[in-house]
This record gives sequence, C-alpha cells and structure tokens, in this order.
Amino acid sequence: MSEPSKAVLITGCSSGIGRATALRLARGGWRVYATARRPETLGDLREAGCDTLALDVTDEQSMRSAVERVQAEAGAVGVLVNNAGYSQGGAIETVPLDAVRRQFETNVFGLVRLTQLALPAMRAQRWGKVVNVGSMGGRVSFPGAGHYHATKHALEAISDALRFELRGFGIDVILLEPGLITTGFGETASASIAAAQAREDDPYAQFNAAVGAMTTGAYEGPMRLLGAGPDRVAKTIARAISRRSPPARITITPSAKVVLALRRMLPDRAWEAAMRAQVAHPR
Repeated sequence: MSEPSKAVLITGCSSGIGRATALRLARGGWRVYATARRPETLGDLREAGCDTLALDVTDEQSMRSAVERVQAEAGAVGVLVNNAGYSQGGAIETVPLDAVRRQFETNVFGLVRLTQLALPAMRAQRWGKVVNVGSMGGRVSFPGAGHYHATKHALEAISDALRFELRGFGIDVILLEPGLITTGFGETASASIAAAQAREDDPYAQFNAAVGAMTTGAYEGPMRLLGAGPDRVAKTIARAISRRSPPARITITPSAKVVLALRRMLPDRAWEAAMRAQVAHPR
C-alpha cells in the first residue's frame, strides 16, 4: 500500500491563526495548501513554500474546487485544519437573523461541509487528521456573544461525534480550545457589536456598548498577559498532527485554563454575578 497523503489544507489563512499555522507547517516540511476568500492576500505564504487557493467556506463550489485540487495533486487531504471563523457580537434580540445565519454558515456549516468533502479520500487512505479550531467559548458563554458561543458549542458536539465515527478509519479529530489570542479577532468582534446597535432607542444600547468595551479591554488591557500570539496555536497544531495518538481536545493559553477552571467551580448564580461585575444587566 502506498504512503498516505499528508497534504494539509488550512482555511482562513489571510491573517492570524491560519497564516501562522501555514507558515509553521510549511517550514516544518509539510505540504501546505493555504486558503482564503481572497487568495491575493496570501503572497507571502506562497513565497514561503505554500500552495495557495481561493476557498470560501460559505460557497459549495469553492469548497469542492479546493478539495478536488488537493486530491488531484496530492491524492487526498491528509490533514484538514478548519480555522475560518469570526465572532458576531451583540445582544441576541438585536442581531439581525441574516447576520446570525452568516455566523453559522462560516463557523459551523462551512466547516461541516468541507469536512464531508475531504473525508472520502481521507478514509480511503485510512489515515488523516481533522483539526477544528474551536474556542474556550465552546464551554463558557459571555454576555453579548451568544450567537458566537452557540457556534463554538456546536463544534464541541460535532467534534466529539466525528471523533467516534472516524476512529475506525484511522482518522483523528482534534478540537482546539484557545483562550485570548492577540490577533485582529478582537477588533472584528467589537465592530460586530457596534453594528448590532441599530437605533438610538435600542434598549440594549448601553449593554452592547459595555460588552464592546469589555471585549476591547480584554485584548488591549492586562488580560493580554494571559493570552498568546497566533503562533502558540500554530505550534500546538504542528505538535498535535505529528502525534500518532493526539489528544481529543487541547486548551490553549493561560486565559482559557483560568476561565474554564473558574466556570467548573462556580455554580450558575455565582458565574452570573461575576459576569454582572463586568457588564450590568440590560434594563
């Protein structure tokens, strides 16, 4: 039997975790297909030795074309890194349903569909790794980010089910749970909260503003010391896909470890009181 393909397909490589992961893996000798909706943003990755592709996880044909290209050139997607995603903030009532759908299309449905497309060839070679970039937000929920947390909670369930279903085919599923990562993610999250404030008489206006300030403060204030740069996640991915038996889930950064430990210890009322100390209830 021929050696299985270990070609790596990574989504969301225009910045942050995706870019750092593509660079680290390419420098480590992996064959990397770095993707983004706008491939013109990937010039430096191409220079670093990556193959670059257009891939929009909300577009069926785009996903099919990317997977078919990898399969034509390498035989199979050996490692799929589902990294593309963003945060939609704002009180549940204030976020237009179209924005909620876009959030789930990118963070959940696109991830599921791309995985479905990559799995047949991965199964056929009886070797593969599926890395889902989740969040500590898949196990806790912060005020004003319910839709985003819902997508990351979904990844917890999907990853656990998928791990069981694929183990017999020689495929590992690894769920990453990063905490605070110092990328442009925080700016995007804060901007989405501001966009959710649709009118001056919005009863959630002060709440959304406070959540936006809290989000910005987490990325720019002392909490940064408990975070890490995107290369921390990239290093974790490189180590995990190199292991014969990688862990099912990996918590990354001190901020994630601290927050998840607190959530386990505190009953619901105590946790809500802690949140209320940061952001008052809307009234």
